[in-house]
Amino acid sequence: MRLLYTSLFYLLIPFILLRLYWRGFKSPEYRQRWTERLAFYQQKNLRDVIWIHAVSVGEAEAVFPLVKRLQAIYPSCNFLVTTTTPTGSARVKAVLGTAVSHVYLPYDLPPVVKRFLAVFKPKIAIIMEKEIWPNLYAQCVENNIPLMIINARLSANSAKGYKKIPALIRPALANVVWVLTQTEEDKQRFIDIGAGQDNVAVSGNLKFDLTVSPGFIQQAHKIKADSFAGRFVWIIASTHEHEERIFLEIFPQLKKQIPELLLVIVPRHPERFTLVKQLAESLQFQTCMRSTGQPCAAETEVYIADTMGELKLLYGAADVSFVGGSMVPVGGHNTLEPAVMGVPIVFGPHMINFKEIANNMLATGAAIQCHSKEEIINTMVQVHADGEYRASLVSNANAFVGKNQGATEKTIEIIQGLLSRQ
Repeated sequence: MRLLYTSLFYLLIPFILLRLYWRGFKSPEYRQRWTERLAFYQQKNLRDVIWIHAVSVGEAEAVFPLVKRLQAIYPSCNFLVTTTTPTGSARVKAVLGTAVSHVYLPYDLPPVVKRFLAVFKPKIAIIMEKEIWPNLYAQCVENNIPLMIINARLSANSAKGYKKIPALIRPALANVVWVLTQTEEDKQRFIDIGAGQDNVAVSGNLKFDLTVSPGFIQQAHKIKADSFAGRFVWIIASTHEHEERIFLEIFPQLKKQIPELLLVIVPRHPERFTLVKQLAESLQFQTCMRSTGQPCAAETEVYIADTMGELKLLYGAADVSFVGGSMVPVGGHNTLEPAVMGVPIVFGPHMINFKEIANNMLATGAAIQCHSKEEIINTMVQVHADGEYRASLVSNANAFVGKNQGATEKTIEIIQGLLSRQ
């Protein structure tokens, strides 16, 4: 089955490269460093490499504390962090800089993967969440590289898809030494698609171990004072196509009840920054882009965050947050970042990607879920009017995060065990 998969991959490569070129019209970064995806690098051969793969921004944010802890434990080792997307790449460079080597993950073709492993010679391969690449996994075993999937999660839909190709997925997972899952539900799904029962354990969610310094909080508060003075700031974060219109359509009604309201929109994908600005202006809203560096004027109604890597800061500068990807059927985004930044959390009905976290936050009074425009309006009016209610949401969210921390240490323990055998 892997031979068939590889043959099809070869046939698709011209179209995959053309897609990169096409995406480059909106995001030029996709046309840059494309040779890395075929494992051609400028880097010299490294030694004692600990390799971690994080697909995009969300996975990268979750893995940063782990990388820093491992660097402290293994100061003589070199660290390689790979991503798939340009936004993930930019975030790795912004946070870790020259402390790690960074390239794009190469395509899953045998000669490409062999070239990648020959250059970096990792002592261990650590894959975030659910990336399953049959040729890469097989090559790790052939090169005696212990392979693990950490912070692993698997939705019911993904599990259903993997079950349709057991001849490909089961042999791939047989090459994995450990699968460390976020929940018991994830653990059972990985076992169901072919992971060995003795090789799967629940370690918790690395995203709970996100911490921010008092200085970082102060920086966020300074943004509030300098850019949003006198405004009640409502941030809609990580929004997707068709989602911004929902909030823009109810904004006038809310503005009548909350005159000082400012709508801050943070689109999920950079290529949509200008489109969202055009949408807001077409609806006759006074709009400001963060990249201009100008403070929000008294007449500004919509403020679009078109900069990268500032989401946590902007959460901390807000009075209430709405986590995007949840009013459209995307599956939601991370609710823990606003929690650690001390801002009340609201999200929509589509939270399948974070189902357990969302349900537990609702059960502990750490967040609010809205299913319609009317519910969003009512919630916003209540949250604005009731300071004690806002404070209770923040307090409950902080307690919820603290109760669920510890995944990083559990993951490090397993990694140390594997590296001790090298």
